[in-house]
Amino acid sequence: MADSRETLTMNAFVVGYPIKHSRSPIIHSHWLKTFGIDGTYRSVEVSPDAFAAFISHLKKQRSDGFVGGNVTIPHKEAAFKLADRPDTLAEELGAANTLWFENGKLCATNTDGYGFVSNLDDRHSGWDKIQSAVVLGAGGASRAIIQSLRNRGIAEIHVLNRTEERARELADRFGKQVFSHSMSALGEVMQGAGLFVNTTSLGMDGTEAPHFDFSRLSDGAVVTDIVYVPLKTPILRMAEEQGIATVDGLGMLLHQAKPGFEKWFGKIPEVDQTLRSMIIEDMEKH
Repeated sequence: MADSRETLTMNAFVVGYPIKHSRSPIIHSHWLKTFGIDGTYRSVEVSPDAFAAFISHLKKQRSDGFVGGNVTIPHKEAAFKLADRPDTLAEELGAANTLWFENGKLCATNTDGYGFVSNLDDRHSGWDKIQSAVVLGAGGASRAIIQSLRNRGIAEIHVLNRTEERARELADRFGKQVFSHSMSALGEVMQGAGLFVNTTSLGMDGTEAPHFDFSRLSDGAVVTDIVYVPLKTPILRMAEEQGIATVDGLGMLLHQAKPGFEKWFGKIPEVDQTLRSMIIEDMEKH
């Protein structure tokens, strides 16, 4: 079977429901223009009950000419199940956010964890020289983050959730380096930790968040938040006021896009200040 990239124009997508406010088209369109590639990247809104048909159509590589695409909420788990060849990252997570073709087969991976650690590498080099990390929340977003921290070699990853059972499920999934706790253990597990990660919706869109005392963290610790609207969340603001280094969540969005672009268009793009500024400008409009 011929590779779709032999066609004149290469097309990629982001699919979700809803998808209207996705910023992925801004990211990839910028990179396409930077490299001078004859390609497109567009958002496609597909409801959950129509997603299987969308993937079936994609596999047949019909007139859309799609070479692959991104998958966002609520389709990540379905994308993993419907792909022909999910990789080991997607297998462990049970979710995929990036699809591409190899030898006519639809392959899948999950780049959320890559985006998370790449953002920290970019904005606070050396962050990973720590012994323990605290992850707040045990929802879908926390899975890739816990996986990436474990794979980076962090010795202890403490996951806290209002419902401890959900945190325990993640500890069972990701192995002996991961420990589950209820929220009441927050003060204890923060003692000496080098990284605090908020994976919950606390502070999203400017809503309030409870007070956190970050003084228990180790010297040189970092606080980061996967929420990036607003860019400086209440949790990041609290950390800064207490003299703790912070990393915002925007870079995770930008870096997770890189592996897909390389798969579809054959070039490794750069996450730079120009791109960050473009996304921030768009955020300020909405």
